[in-house]
Amino acid sequence: MLNTLEILSLITGVGYAVLAARRNRLCWIAGAVSSACAAVAYGTRGLPMQSGLQVFFVGMALYGWLSWTRSAVTGELPVGLWPLPFHLGAVLLITVLSFGSASLLVANTDAAAWPRLDSLTTWFSLLATWLAARGRLENWLYWIVIDLVLVFLSYKQGSMPMALLNFLFIAIAFGGFIAWRRRFQAQTQAQAVPA
Repeated sequence: MLNTLEILSLITGVGYAVLAARRNRLCWIAGAVSSACAAVAYGTRGLPMQSGLQVFFVGMALYGWLSWTRSAVTGELPVGLWPLPFHLGAVLLITVLSFGSASLLVANTDAAAWPRLDSLTTWFSLLATWLAARGRLENWLYWIVIDLVLVFLSYKQGSMPMALLNFLFIAIAFGGFIAWRRRFQAQTQAQAVPA
């Protein structure tokens, strides 16, 4: 059963990432299915923060669907940037939250394998998902780093399907970044041309 969930999560997760890179709102449906399967898989493998994160992703899928649907009504999803000071503040806050939640995991659960990395990837994934739902280019850069860490965590937990999924996510995140950067540059050029 566990391997079946992991494989279903892998297939729908790849579907999510490919559709997101193409700015297709159906990505959020695939993401919800992938996250629901991954929540069970991570919980069974002793990564409670990752499991909780996947439950949150199901909710974020609804938010992303609604956000991208509103954008589709007014035209194509615009790609924007987040100011550097916001990134610096978010990184500082997330690091503090991560170490706090890791300490709570160690003190209050037996299930936490790799509590600091589990917490860091969870909190940074929340940020990256929110940035994706808002159409911010930098979400892909966060995902590249997060997925590198998740390949390691999944491998160490003996979950090769989830390690493979996160490895594929790295490649897709590179492609997504390139595609979204092109869209951002096209938008910037269109805005620079006087009407």
